[in-house]
Amino acid sequence: MSFPNPPALLGTRDLRAADLAHGSSPALLPLYAWMHLARTGDNRILDLFRQGLIKGTVTGGQGNEGLIVPLALLADKSTDVISFTHRGFGGHLIWSGHLCEHLNQYFANAASPTQAREGNIHHGDPAHRSLPMISHLGAMLSNVAGMTDSQRRLGRPAVGFAFFGDGGSSTGDIHETLNLASLLSLPVLFIIENNRYAYSTPTSEQFAPDTELWRRAAGYGIEGFALDTTLDVAATARTFAAAIEKVRTTSRPMLIEAHTLRLRGHAAYDTCDYLLPGEYDGFFARAPLPKFRAQLVATHGAARLDAIDAEIDAWIEACITVSLAVPRPASDAAAMLADVFAPESAPLPWISSVTSEIKNQESGIQNLNNAQALNAALRKILTERPESIILGQDIGTYGGAFKVTEGLLPDFGRPRVFNTPLAESACTGYAIGLALNGHRPIEEFQFSDFVTEAATQITLNAATYHFRSGAAVPIVFRLPTGGGLTFGSFHSQELDSFLLAMPGLKALYPGTPQDAFNALLAAYEDNNPVLLFEHKALYRRGKSPVTWDANYRDIWTPKNLRAGDYATLVTYGEMVHLAEEAADYLAAEYEVALDVFDLRALAPLRLEMIEASLQRTGRLIVLHEGRCTHGFGAELVARLTEKYFSSLKAAPLRIASLDLPVPFAPELEQAFRPTKDKIIERITEWMG
Repeated sequence: MSFPNPPALLGTRDLRAADLAHGSSPALLPLYAWMHLARTGDNRILDLFRQGLIKGTVTGGQGNEGLIVPLALLADKSTDVISFTHRGFGGHLIWSGHLCEHLNQYFANAASPTQAREGNIHHGDPAHRSLPMISHLGAMLSNVAGMTDSQRRLGRPAVGFAFFGDGGSSTGDIHETLNLASLLSLPVLFIIENNRYAYSTPTSEQFAPDTELWRRAAGYGIEGFALDTTLDVAATARTFAAAIEKVRTTSRPMLIEAHTLRLRGHAAYDTCDYLLPGEYDGFFARAPLPKFRAQLVATHGAARLDAIDAEIDAWIEACITVSLAVPRPASDAAAMLADVFAPESAPLPWISSVTSEIKNQESGIQNLNNAQALNAALRKILTERPESIILGQDIGTYGGAFKVTEGLLPDFGRPRVFNTPLAESACTGYAIGLALNGHRPIEEFQFSDFVTEAATQITLNAATYHFRSGAAVPIVFRLPTGGGLTFGSFHSQELDSFLLAMPGLKALYPGTPQDAFNALLAAYEDNNPVLLFEHKALYRRGKSPVTWDANYRDIWTPKNLRAGDYATLVTYGEMVHLAEEAADYLAAEYEVALDVFDLRALAPLRLEMIEASLQRTGRLIVLHEGRCTHGFGAELVARLTEKYFSSLKAAPLRIASLDLPVPFAPELEQAFRPTKDKIIERITEWMG
């Protein structure tokens, strides 16, 4: 597709501090040209929406040009990291791409950069470190922090630009990320776009009177100041240039409260009837673009500015014509399903051993428990893969809540094995940023229950990245899970069905030391976010041989543990061991042989082997520790019976925990969870 050539002034996408030394600098003309393009483009997009040519809704940056355009021009597009928000159309245009590409995104047509899968302003350009936003305000800041740190770790002098509004500044993610950036000394410029309204809520209803948001910087030990971006565009640009240079040089974060304007409502449907009398007119009187244009007219003449306006306006219309001619996207469900996950990665060139530290010189085999097997896999990854990073609460000197990371910090150092604050959401978002830029982080959650603090980052951000932007997020979330240890409701839950209700996540749940070792390697080299469920009761249940297994990727398929023809029993995690014991009892006492499968991989489900078993036995038993209602077993029953329902010899049997919070006392928890005796009782009743 041929795009109209842009006006010459738009060929300049960079602005240097030296260009801003005086008010008559020629560099101010490209700055104006981009501001005019942003304003006019936003206005035309609103027109097109009102004509029904753009669906959903649109948000505009009218009035915000004096903030977003200078910053985008001053940033180093070859190395810096950024994530624009609702008011950042002008920044998107400057960072990368042709206007037609951005219009295609708004039209959601066949040439949309996101293949029409994502809403208009939510797009970005991850390949060029422009991270697409999600609507959960504050969630993108930690992604910027992580990718910026990744750039610095790779020796690139990057600065991160993280934008959020006055309303969004109340969210926990923002405070978590400010603290994390200060703690890790990350060169991120945090910019509050304070237009005094969060949708319809004025700042007077968001904060205590006379609150100056920039003063929060002191609480995190970083520099902060306020700046009115509506007064003098050139002066604003000079201030931003100095701030960027300081952050780049010192590698310390900075917080700027940028006072700006929102000349239109929050979005196209916003009636603005909440504004005070005369307030709307006052906004337009303060708008920076007309004032900047008047300054340039005084220096360069009205004819020069009129010519710039006319050329840009004509180019916008030409681009609209081109983009309107692009056909609608094909309704290809298969293509969408294929892109939920990033393509399968090639196996990494692992050394054919467990680790040199524990390898038996003669056999290459060691007897390990699950915790030791996971530690060995982590040690192997850190030794052989320089892009690996391990993070989480208490994983450093202490070695993790369950000592799985014990001994790693002294051997590999704090840059690669480090404790994080109690800020699961920001730390997970930070890890996502690392993963988007070539690192492969492994994040340990102290208990899987705490993953709910990072649910947005995991299920709505990391899990959807490839589908909506084509970017891979290779990250492993280690989740100590399950009950039986008298830890109560907040340290014992099975959250597999909760998390896997969202598309884009892979999940492994190993039940033996060898499988735990294999699972961590397989999860690490996958190009998608992988949940690694580790049952706490299995960490030190017993030892068994662990060796290098060239077929470690087989962990993604079920394993047949017992052969039988009476019924097909499917389970995973700690329940694997109870299932084996129950199957042995039934074989000895009732002469009933069960075909027992350890599912191992919960997502994606590869059930062909189990389906073949069910087709042969005609009976299905599903056993899992999670609660019965909405539990993962319901999905397994549905998947396994929908093809063979007519040939079933009995109704499927689900064995699971009770539908209540995990109780604390051992006697109560025993009543709550499946046990060997209860499994045998349920199966024999079902048989009868």
